[in-house]
Amino acid sequence: MCYIFKLMDRIGSKENRCFPRISFHSKVHYQLRGKPEFDSAVTSNISCGGMRFSNDKFIPTSTAIMLEINVLNRVLRPIGRIAWSQPVSHSNRNHMGVEFIEFDTLERNYLKEFINMQL
Repeated sequence: MCYIFKLMDRIGSKENRCFPRISFHSKVHYQLRGKPEFDSAVTSNISCGGMRFSNDKFIPTSTAIMLEINVLNRVLRPIGRIAWSQPVSHSNRNHMGVEFIEFDTLERNYLKEFINMQL
């Protein structure tokens, strides 16, 4: 994932994301590359660089994943990779971060405009 780190100062260190991230709760369909079936998950946030979702299946980091994300009246179809995966305590669910690695320019611009409207 894309992060810019600033040097530590007296107060501590600060982390800045490359893309603004918004809360976004929506059902997303995904397919692991090389697998025939689609599955679904629920997103919790999204940016032009990636998103976070949770589901009941563990997906290892670096796994390529094809996505179908409903944003208003349009379905976006980026390809991503699992950047991190973390089990949810006292649950059979997992939180995962997806970094978008292939994204149609028009679709990315649509997502960017949607995010900017929410800020």
